[in-house]
Amino acid sequence: MTTSATHPVPVVTEVRIPGPAGDLAATLQLPAGPGPHPAALLITGSGPIDRNSDHRRMAMGATRQVAQALADVGVASLRYDKRGIGGSDGDYLSTGFGDATADARAALAWLSALPEVGPVVVIGHSEGALHAQSLAADGDVVGAVLLAGQARPGRDLLEWQGAQVAASLTGLTARLVSLLRIDLLAKQRAALDKAAATTSDVARVGGRRSNARWLREYLSYDPRPTLARIDVPVLAITGEKDLQVPAEDLDAIAATVPGPVETLRPADLTHILRRDVGRPSLQAYKKLVAQPVDAEVLAAVTEWVARVVGEH
Repeated sequence: MTTSATHPVPVVTEVRIPGPAGDLAATLQLPAGPGPHPAALLITGSGPIDRNSDHRRMAMGATRQVAQALADVGVASLRYDKRGIGGSDGDYLSTGFGDATADARAALAWLSALPEVGPVVVIGHSEGALHAQSLAADGDVVGAVLLAGQARPGRDLLEWQGAQVAASLTGLTARLVSLLRIDLLAKQRAALDKAAATTSDVARVGGRRSNARWLREYLSYDPRPTLARIDVPVLAITGEKDLQVPAEDLDAIAATVPGPVETLRPADLTHILRRDVGRPSLQAYKKLVAQPVDAEVLAAVTEWVARVVGEH
């Protein structure tokens, strides 16, 4: 299989997948023809975003564009809404981090059981990369793609994030923070401490109702033991201008995973998988999402997936 091949338009079907807390609404894309076809399970990042990686305030479309790129090289895909998001059953705010991993396992089992599907890889972005690591460690996929995947505990990652975001502030926001002498990192640490001390599924943190159980579980989660159990091939991609996951974690992934690992560290790539030639800032995201997902990232993912599934 090569990325230069021309493939018929895939068959796109809306499906419902039985999950631990009800059905997950999903989109299945299958190449034309009887199969079995190689396939990918796509897992989105954190927050109340749907199967396409879209938030009600910002349509990122990352998983939708990855699915289309895979279809162009004859690879099937499945992407699903989180609990309580889009068409899925359940309540988003009461869903824990471990629950999200369980939902990913249910989606993988459903996809793998289809007679039209052959070898399966898992592709996760941001938080989704953590769940992809777990599925890869289970040994039920033939490979894993980690887009902006971390290799450090959740609390460490959020504190690193806070420092990057604070340093990236520009314009009026930066001036107000300086004028009012606001210690953003101290505020963040206090909020994380408050979240860690909660005992309910949902709690008010930072003035709003939050998925407290998810945050507690994430803060204490260390991905390194899971990475150390992955024997299948891994492709890890994180951009130099990612403000939410350090590109240096690519080295930790490569050093920790026993299986073969390939890494890619594009110079201007941001966390939302678009390039930013200027100073990186979360404030630029709304402008950047008007661009498509970076072509180099899509090419790297499709070429790697085609090569890995071609070996099975």
